Amino acid sequence: MANTRTYKSGVKIGNWYENLCLEEDLKRKYLEKRERGELTIQKIDYLKYNILRPVDMTVTNDGFLHFGDSVMLVHVGGGENRYLALNVNTDIHSLITTPVPGIKGPCGVTAGRAQACTRTTFVITSVDGSPEGSPLCYNQSFALKTTGFAAGFFLKSEAKSFQKCAKLSRLQDVYLDSDDSFLTRWKMVYFDPQERFENEGCPVPANVKVLIVHCRTNQALAALSNHVLWTLFGNEYEVTAHTFLDSHKAEEVQNHWLVYAPYPPEREPNPLTNALASADNEEPPTEKEILGAAGRPPPAGQ
Repeated sequence: MANTRTYKSGVKIGNWYENLCLEEDLKRKYLEKRERGELTIQKIDYLKYNILRPVDMTVTNDGFLHFGDSVMLVHVGGGENRYLALNVNTDIHSLITTPVPGIKGPCGVTAGRAQACTRTTFVITSVDGSPEGSPLCYNQSFALKTTGFAAGFFLKSEAKSFQKCAKLSRLQDVYLDSDDSFLTRWKMVYFDPQERFENEGCPVPANVKVLIVHCRTNQALAALSNHVLWTLFGNEYEVTAHTFLDSHKAEEVQNHWLVYAPYPPEREPNPLTNALASADNEEPPTEKEILGAAGRPPPAGQ
């Protein structure tokens, strides 16, 4: 009778009491964490709620960029990587609650969905004593500073090394850090290489193609569509500082950016505004649609 049941079904055997205590202890810890808001899902919701909060961007009344403007850096490339914004790439491990809720650095940047929020908004900051509100000129040094929930960080880069380089491409890394130094200096370069010398020192128009070059290493900001990173906000593209040149020594699409700033309602409509509103469509706008009228400054008389 080896298969005969020795005990009734209601009899508890083994370490039943210890297992019961462990289950109650786990439940108690779970309820305590939920009460304090320390559950992973609560942290994710809290981070997304704050960093994806809409931001009112600076309206450009004269069609040019100025120091102190809150803008969005938009990458305009080809293929699927045609319309992307420079994003703050952070996770729940960077969250801080004291003394002020926010995130801690350094943290990375990616190129992803373009929507006007804390994650995609940067402030053009003067580094040479230029007053706030004065126009930004081509080849003039400036810094890009985060705002809102992610405030206090500067877009930074440094020469690549064995220990410091981009995660996937192994090119020059670009990230955000609270340290304001010469490594956080950038400059706008005129898009057409044949007219750069003539436009040096001229004000930079908003919503036109430019190159964003790192002053220390002279490498241009680039978004790489062939290097995909998984983030808390979905799959996004790696951002590095590297100048990609074609056979004519002209910068390739990886280095093509424009600085988005909305026009006032009474001015000529900005095609980029409509493109941003349709960013969730299944078929995103093409480069020609985005830059159809944004590839030039608005008429001065309007």
